[in-house]
Amino acid sequence: MLSIVEGLLIFIAVSESVLGILGNGFIGLVNCMDCVKNKKFSMIGFILTGLATSRICLILIVIVDGFIKIFSPDMYSSGHLIDYISYLWIIINPSNIWFATSLSTFYFLKIANFSHHTFLWLKGRINCVLPLLMGSLFISWLFTFPQIVKILSDSKVGNGNATWQLNMPKSEFFTKQILVNVGVLLLFTLFLITCFLLIISLWRHSRRMQLNVTGFQDPSTEAHMKAMKVLISFLILFILHFIGLAIEIACFTMPEKKLLFIFGMMTTVLYPWGHSFILILGNSKLKQASLRALQQVKCC
Repeated sequence: MLSIVEGLLIFIAVSESVLGILGNGFIGLVNCMDCVKNKKFSMIGFILTGLATSRICLILIVIVDGFIKIFSPDMYSSGHLIDYISYLWIIINPSNIWFATSLSTFYFLKIANFSHHTFLWLKGRINCVLPLLMGSLFISWLFTFPQIVKILSDSKVGNGNATWQLNMPKSEFFTKQILVNVGVLLLFTLFLITCFLLIISLWRHSRRMQLNVTGFQDPSTEAHMKAMKVLISFLILFILHFIGLAIEIACFTMPEKKLLFIFGMMTTVLYPWGHSFILILGNSKLKQASLRALQQVKCC
C-alpha cells in the first residue's frame, strides 16, 4: 500500500512524463515540418529531432520500468521482460546522452570564442566533429552490450530468475554498473567540459561588453546573459538526471526503500521534460511555433 508521500511523488513523476512527451514531441514535429518545408535537414535540426525522440523513449522506459518495480516486481521474475527493458535502455540512454553532448558541442563550436589553435581547428571542421562523436556512441554500444548480456546470463544461471540485483554483493553490483555505463560516463564528461568552456566564454564576453558599454543595457550582453542562464539550467537538470539514475540503481540493492526509488524516478524524469521547455523558450523558431500553436488552441 502506497503512502500519501509516495502517491504524491508518483503523481508528480507522471505529470512530468506527460509534459515531457508533449514538449519533446512538439520539438520533433516542428523540426520535421521545417525539414519538409525547406527540403533539407540541417545539423541542428537533426540533433534536436534525435534528442527529442530519444527523450520520449527514455521517459517511457523510466516510467514503465518504475511502475513495474513499484506495483508488480514479480513480473521481473518470469519471462524475458528484464532482458527487453535492459536492451532498450542500453540503446536509448547512450543515444540520449550522445544527442545532448552533440548539442552542447555544436553550440560550443558555434558560439564560443577562444584563440587556442585546437579550438580554431575544430571550429573549422564542425561537420566532421559530430560524426566522430557518433563513432564514440557505437564504441559505447559495442562495449556495453557484451557486459549486459553477461550480467543477464549470470543472473539466470545463478538464481533462475531476475531478482539477481537483490542478492548480488553490493561491491560486485556497483562494479558491474560502472562497466555497463562507462561509455555513457565518457560522453557525460565531454558534455560537462564543453558546457563549462562555453559558460566561461560567454561570461568573458559579457564582462568585456559591460566594461566597454556604459549608460544603457547592451542587447548583445543581454543575449549572452540569457544564453548563460539557459546553459546553466540545462547543466543543473542534466546533473540531476544522473543523480536520479544513481538513486534508482542504488535502490536495486535496497528494495525496501520504495520512497527513495520513487524520488529517484521523479528526479530522473525532471531533465527530459524540463529541458524541452527551456529549448522551446530559448529557440526563436520553436518559441514562435509554440505561440502560434497556443493561439490556435485558444481560438478552438
